[in-house]
Amino acid sequence: MDAALSRNWKHAVVTGGAGFVGSHLCTALLAQGAAVTCIDDLSTGAPENTAPLRGRPGFTFVEADVTEPFRIGREVDLVLHFASPAAPADYLRLPLHTLETGSLGTRNALAVARSHGARFVLASAAEVYGDPQQHPQSETYWGNVDPVGPRSVYAEAMRFGEAMTTAEAGTHGTDTGIVRLFNTYGPGMRGPDGRAVPTFIRQALDGEPLTVTGDGRQTRSLCHVDDAVRGVLAAAASDLRGPVNLGNPADISMLELARLIIGLTGSSSRVRFVDRPTDDPAVRCPDITLARGKLQWEPEVAPRDGLARTIEWFRSLPIT
Repeated sequence: MDAALSRNWKHAVVTGGAGFVGSHLCTALLAQGAAVTCIDDLSTGAPENTAPLRGRPGFTFVEADVTEPFRIGREVDLVLHFASPAAPADYLRLPLHTLETGSLGTRNALAVARSHGARFVLASAAEVYGDPQQHPQSETYWGNVDPVGPRSVYAEAMRFGEAMTTAEAGTHGTDTGIVRLFNTYGPGMRGPDGRAVPTFIRQALDGEPLTVTGDGRQTRSLCHVDDAVRGVLAAAASDLRGPVNLGNPADISMLELARLIIGLTGSSSRVRFVDRPTDDPAVRCPDITLARGKLQWEPEVAPRDGLARTIEWFRSLPIT
């Protein structure tokens, strides 16, 4: 990371730190010498994600629900608010909790940052763009979101969190930033979470048909978790308020992705087309001009290489 966009954090709080991206952030911060307090209610996060960190100097795990006010008993200089169900299987199962985490949870995490004079970064998502009519999507695009559709609980939680963070900065002067993550993937994902990459990998390794929805022409932007973590920490170290897109500016169709994973796994699986979910976006791809210009950030891990690493991680899991 560019020296101008790194910072020697003393103590970071990561909400949702037992989740997929959150646990990678905890690991990266510890590697940089920061103490880390990980807060997670384990409703969607997994204890095994932080198991390698338990017992390491500077790491503290607190099982708590951020929708309830919480305090940190020592000085904090960074709060990363990554608590939220993010996979379709989770936010459709926990709709009210998803909305409460985006609203009450964001308010409570902001209160901690304000009380310590800490930098605050909100993890938002490409879901704020809905089924976009602009391609690629820039941060100035307001989106095309169905506020009462099946995906609305996640989209509106993200949108409200952004509004709350913006209002906090304007009202109290809290040092805030917002990052919008696009289709982050990599080791640590759960196979049955409903997202394309882990679903296709699990099906290919098991020799099952890869279930591509609709005609497979809908696109997504694949950003390896290592790149996403670099981007988040660059945003944290900057004074950028955002929002700023963090994702791969080269999108891929779901049919292409399925065929690529079949090839990388050497699987005998074939593609099976199934019904496309309601409100499933037709395109998803970020304009990262702002991240390139302000953070000197862009993804470095090519999808083929990142998928190969992710496949090997899935292969290493014990058979259940």
